[in-house]
Amino acid sequence: MNRYPLWKYAIILVALLIGALYALPNLFGESPAVQVSAARSTVRIDTGTVTRVEQALAAQNIETSLIQLDANSVKARFNSTDDQIKARDALERAFNPDPADVSHVVALNLLPRTPGWLASLGASPMYLGLDLRGGVHFMLQVDMPAALQRRADVLASDVRTLMREKNVRHSGISRNGQTIEIRVADAQTAQAALGLFQDQFPDLQVSETPDGAGVRLTATLKPEAARLVQDQALKQNITTLHNRINELGVAEPVIQQQGVDRIVVQLPGVQDTAKAKDILGRTATLEVRLVDESADGLSAERGAGPVPFGSERYPERNGQPVIVKREVLLTGENLTDAQAGFDSQTQEAAVHLTLDAKGARIFRDVTRENVGKRMAIILFEKGRGEVVTAPVIRGEIGGGRVQISGAMTTVEASDTALLLRAGSLAAPMEIIEERTIGPSLGAENIAKGFNSVVWGFAVIVLFMCAYYAMFGVFSSLALAFNLVLLVSVLSMLQATLTLPGIAAMALALGMAIDSNVLINERVREELRRGSAPQVAINTGYDQAWGTILDSNVTTLIAGVALLIFGSGPVRGFAVVHCIGILTSMFSSVFFSRGLVNFWYGRKKKLKTVSIGTVWRPDGQIPAVKAD
Repeated sequence: MNRYPLWKYAIILVALLIGALYALPNLFGESPAVQVSAARSTVRIDTGTVTRVEQALAAQNIETSLIQLDANSVKARFNSTDDQIKARDALERAFNPDPADVSHVVALNLLPRTPGWLASLGASPMYLGLDLRGGVHFMLQVDMPAALQRRADVLASDVRTLMREKNVRHSGISRNGQTIEIRVADAQTAQAALGLFQDQFPDLQVSETPDGAGVRLTATLKPEAARLVQDQALKQNITTLHNRINELGVAEPVIQQQGVDRIVVQLPGVQDTAKAKDILGRTATLEVRLVDESADGLSAERGAGPVPFGSERYPERNGQPVIVKREVLLTGENLTDAQAGFDSQTQEAAVHLTLDAKGARIFRDVTRENVGKRMAIILFEKGRGEVVTAPVIRGEIGGGRVQISGAMTTVEASDTALLLRAGSLAAPMEIIEERTIGPSLGAENIAKGFNSVVWGFAVIVLFMCAYYAMFGVFSSLALAFNLVLLVSVLSMLQATLTLPGIAAMALALGMAIDSNVLINERVREELRRGSAPQVAINTGYDQAWGTILDSNVTTLIAGVALLIFGSGPVRGFAVVHCIGILTSMFSSVFFSRGLVNFWYGRKKKLKTVSIGTVWRPDGQIPAVKAD
């Protein structure tokens, strides 16, 4: 009756081992570290960087516990924060001797002390939120008028192109703030232009006013179209920040919209505000221009003369200068995707670009009209331009797919594609609030949260053992198993734990023990009725299961609602809350019954069970009571 088959005990044992294994990394804490990463796409992070880090630290007699190389950075661990600060200063001097020409980002960080054998099994600690780990918090204000002006620039260019294609003459098209002004000679031309706007530009509302002998048309974005532009600008900025921070692997970031024009960025573990600003500002954009192949341009390229008026000098990756015209043919805004790959003919590393419809049309026209000339693709990063490639145009290129290749490695192709995917910001942003939370405050929050869980757990265990005797011990063991299982699941999911998450963990303990209280009271009720101990145990678990399921499902629904509609700390609470409900149902029913069955199920003639004193309604104590 109260015996588990072997396979159920095997499930409990496997769950216990896996839970303990993946919860274990959270006990080792974090060590202070310094992270060295590339500040430009042309800078390589490899074993040579590791050697430079070792030499720079050895020259200052700074001891490290470990120096490791990953895909994007070199991380050096230290035994104290004092060594960490000294190492940061030494590495900054070694890698960035010229403050005006920064090639590497040297940032403070915190890294887990997980042993290698655990890391090899994929066991990692939970991420800690800003309130527990410390870090930096920024509030960014998006310049929405700039986004609308940029949209007006694009529309003004489109209007100019379309009127030329439709042979609608005008005497000038200009942008004035967020409005577009078109001057035409007479009312008939104005009517033709208005019809064109109505058919091709439904987002614009146009007004007509006399302008001397002619007519002036003033076009502005409709309110709903302006709101859409602002919403898209905000979302593009959030996506750009996600791409830059996530793919650089600096920390587990929180990037959220707040209000209609603000973005909150939290970088746990990053203590250096200046470096965090540097990381947020690292956006790359693309420009396509024609190379100046005039006699003066070629002379300036060889260094034999000045740069001609209307042109600029930018370096190639090998350091050779290229003289390009100032006129920008295409920008990164026309880019929809960038992927690293290989040239189908030469098998060299390449970057494959996909342009939007407007960009594809412009690129087709430019390549058709400039066959035999060179075209430079320039990557701008942190205000510095570099010519990625300057190929000769062999023929017209249509279809919106462009390939960048030539003298680049697969790593360079991957990095260039990453930067181009990250793109430029749709609108400028200004930091209006910044806050640094030190690791000491985070450690204090961790200690308080840990103590609250431990003391809550201890009081619950004392009460259960005193009130329910041996069954209280079983309930306490199930509660401990639930806590281990909850921490391990959060660690496997690499969830971010915050103070609200710790509160949800404490709440999960209370809900888990509530299920065991229901079970124990149902067993007691059966004993009061005079049922045999084995029957009372079996009936108590079976009848309590329905109540436990109902209460947990209704609570889970509330948790899922918080998860769907909540944001920030509320979502952190909801994640731990929902997982805690699922683990408590497994531990308080399946695991605790396994313990009871193992302890009592093997006894054929069971006369008493240790579940505390069982009182009958008439005040008499039955024969079945605590051992």
